[in-house]
Amino acid sequence: MPKLTATLDSIQAALTVAEKQATELLADVSSLQVNWQPNEGHSWSICQCLDHLAKVNVLYAAALQRAVATSPERYRRPTTAVVPGFFGRMFVRQLEPPVRTKLRAPAKAIPASNGNEGELLTGFLKSHEPLRAVLEAAKSIDVNQLRFKNPFIGVLRFTVGTGLMVINAHDRRHLLQAEQVKKASGYPVA
Repeated sequence: MPKLTATLDSIQAALTVAEKQATELLADVSSLQVNWQPNEGHSWSICQCLDHLAKVNVLYAAALQRAVATSPERYRRPTTAVVPGFFGRMFVRQLEPPVRTKLRAPAKAIPASNGNEGELLTGFLKSHEPLRAVLEAAKSIDVNQLRFKNPFIGVLRFTVGTGLMVINAHDRRHLLQAEQVKKASGYPVA
C-alpha cells in the first residue's frame, strides 16, 4: 500500500474545498430536492449526507480538541508532513471515494430524515470551525505521534493527523454521494 500523506495546510485547504462544494451543492435546491431519497427511499438524501457529515465532524473535532489540549510535553514539537500508520492509511482509503465498501453509520451520527437547506449548510460550515481550531493548535504538536480516542469506536486510537485526514476523506465521500443524488433517476425537477 503506497504512502498516504498530507500537511496541515493541505488538510485546511481540503476543508475549504468541501465548504465550497457544499455551498454549490445546496445553491438553488428546493426543500423537496434536498430531502428526496433515491432508490425508492433506500439511499440517503442530500439532507442526510450533510447532516451526517456535520454530526461526525463535531464529534471528531471534540475528540481531537481534547487530545491536543491535554497533550503531554513530549508531543509538543511541530511536524510538517502528516503520515498515518498502516491501519490509519487503510481506514482513510476505505472512506475515500469512489466508495468500495458501504459502512453503517454509528448511532451518534444517524442523520435527520428531513432538513432545511439553509440550516444544513450552516451546520456543515460550523462543523469545520472546531477543526480549524484543532489545525491551528496542532501546528506545535507532533500530529503523527499524539493519539486520540475515536468517538465512535472507543478502543480505536488514531493519531491526530490521521483523524484530520479521516475528516477530509469522509467529507469527500458524502459530498460525492450528495452530488450523485442530483443525478439519480427520479430526482425532482423543482
